[in-house]
Amino acid sequence: MKKAAVLMGGQSSERAVSLESGKGVLKALAEKGYEPIALDVPEKLSGLVCFLEENKPDVVFNALHGKYGEDGCIQGLLNLMRIPYTHSGVLASALSMNKQEAKTLVKSAGVDVPAGKIITKDDILAGKALLKPYVIKPNDEGSSVGVYIIKTEADEQKLLANWPFNKPVLTEEYIAGRELSVVVLFDEAVGIVEIKQGDGFYDYHTKYTAGVATHIIPAPVPQKYEEELKRQALIAHQILGCKGVSRSDFRFDEATGRCVFLELNANPGMTPFSLVPEVVAKIKNMSYPELVDLLVKAAEYEK
Repeated sequence: MKKAAVLMGGQSSERAVSLESGKGVLKALAEKGYEPIALDVPEKLSGLVCFLEENKPDVVFNALHGKYGEDGCIQGLLNLMRIPYTHSGVLASALSMNKQEAKTLVKSAGVDVPAGKIITKDDILAGKALLKPYVIKPNDEGSSVGVYIIKTEADEQKLLANWPFNKPVLTEEYIAGRELSVVVLFDEAVGIVEIKQGDGFYDYHTKYTAGVATHIIPAPVPQKYEEELKRQALIAHQILGCKGVSRSDFRFDEATGRCVFLELNANPGMTPFSLVPEVVAKIKNMSYPELVDLLVKAAEYEK
């Protein structure tokens, strides 16, 4: 029986989501015949190293989200310890987590991305922000943490008065349209999901609160746009060097036919409300435990 360690929790802003992902993965591993062991990753690196040395897992399922979990840091440690792990390696994880760098790379491969730049609070005060409407977000967080849509002067002033960031952030042109995500599994663009919610956007609360958003699978888009969205998602997955599974988020403007890549998540959520297991289940008829098992069997470290 293979011993599978599940790394979860951690110290990022996505800690709660990671714990939920980890719980689901632990249960799935047990169902598939693994010996699962869990670790709520401590702040001190020594605690993680001791856990791995004492338990000697055959494989690690990385259920961490956000900073230090999907930005290449944990991946580098596991490479050094020669422990196979799920999802992408160091470089792909780091690139995917850096939204601006990821956009630059995928744009070079012909993928449409929103115009944007890195700015500070002082830049906004000096009138150097993008033309409204625009979106402002951390460059290295996931789950739509800290995302604001600035449509009016009042929105801008409210943000400035309650500035939540401690470093430069990414601003992008606001793209009107439908909210779509494309799941790529082992170099196959599996399917597209459309997310529908009320006013606002698909933020952290909407993603992880039951009943707030509706997921439509497969997304009802014309075939030529379906093919284009899948093509762009696969390009993003491959040019960033992702392994296993990824989820790319898009805006689709029906009026213009524009399919705009927003970002790629190289370690997407595995909670009961997460998009990847739902898409894989409906499109490929693959259960949650089967998906977990597939990812574990493909685990490897970078030599």
